[in-house]
Amino acid sequence: MLSLLEEEGQAKVGYALGLVVVVIVVLVLVVCCTCAILLLLGPQIGNVFSRISSGL
Repeated sequence: MLSLLEEEGQAKVGYALGLVVVVIVVLVLVVCCTCAILLLLGPQIGNVFSRISSGL
């Protein structure tokens, strides 16, 4: 009976670790995509703010 409880606990820990890994991977992908978008669109966004500030 004790070994069944240990196996169930190990399964829950394994599931939790897998979930943590998935969350971390998703966060890393979001950060990478955000950085790529900012690198591509950064100069254009800077130009827009420069035009706005020079227009004021």
